[in-house]
Amino acid sequence: MRANTVIMIILAGVFGVLAVVLANIWLANQRSAMAKPSDLPRDTIVVAAVPLKFGDSLSDDKLREIPWPAGAVPAGAFKTSKDLLAGEGTKQALQAIGVNEPVLATKITGPGQRATLSAVLSEGMKAVSIRVNDVLGVAGFVFPGDRVDVLLTRTVRSSDGPDKSFVDVLLQSVKVLAVDQVADESKDSPTVVKAVTVEVNTKDAQKLTLAAGAGQLSLALRQAAGNKGESTERVTLADLTGDTPEDVAKRQAELDRQKAADAAAAEERKRADDKINGLAQAVERVGSQIDQLSKVKPTVAPAPQPQEVIKEVVKYVQPAPPARATIGVFRGVKLETYDVPRQR
Repeated sequence: MRANTVIMIILAGVFGVLAVVLANIWLANQRSAMAKPSDLPRDTIVVAAVPLKFGDSLSDDKLREIPWPAGAVPAGAFKTSKDLLAGEGTKQALQAIGVNEPVLATKITGPGQRATLSAVLSEGMKAVSIRVNDVLGVAGFVFPGDRVDVLLTRTVRSSDGPDKSFVDVLLQSVKVLAVDQVADESKDSPTVVKAVTVEVNTKDAQKLTLAAGAGQLSLALRQAAGNKGESTERVTLADLTGDTPEDVAKRQAELDRQKAADAAAAEERKRADDKINGLAQAVERVGSQIDQLSKVKPTVAPAPQPQEVIKEVVKYVQPAPPARATIGVFRGVKLETYDVPRQR
């Protein structure tokens, strides 16, 4: 092996060892700098020491204070547990709060206030319940805190054609406050419910109340971060198949004619069945009468009494010939008659 090659290998090893030593020195300095207390002003903040659920009461054993940068304290945070628990009566959690999560004023009730749905409502908002089922309620996958769109399905009668059905997006990005009687946002198991309570303003509350009697309400679950509204349009039966209103009217008319023909045929079959049933009943009555007659014992007529037979004898008597006869004699063209005695 040449000397130059050996020298290059030795230099590469020296430089490699030197790079590792320098990297370790730099990392040690960085760890030491991070371990030193910061010169930034510090403050304290109250966080949850244990997981809190909706309705849990707050106490000292469920809270603790931790250091926090003074310039980054969240709005509504409490510096000490004493400040948080100040006031007469206990405070309760209005939503799920995790361990070491800051306890904010918007997540708890006031002193002595119950953790009810009214305490969760935002300023100027109302809570309105919508009746749903396993389909309209998105199969039970709607939970408190989700955002949904409210759809209205209606059927309007038309004087110049068939009834028109359509679907409108009534409200968008509506916050769900509770499902049935559960308002805990930590709920994560799907459950088929009968009612969903949403948070809306006064006008939207009027819309929902009116729409509940005008048609069928259903929910469409939105993406968790999809709170922006979007342009919507009415969807009709024509949009499902691409047919024009005239095509729909013709098809409906044909269905009506077929329905009328089926009804007439059913009525004719009913009349024929009634006749057959009448004949069967008549035959059954005749058969029952024959059976009744066959059960009656025959009566024997009394023997005829002998009667005297009277015979009549008719005798023919020839009448006697007349004693005189009339004779006519023509004399030229003149007839003369003579009454003369009859010869025996």
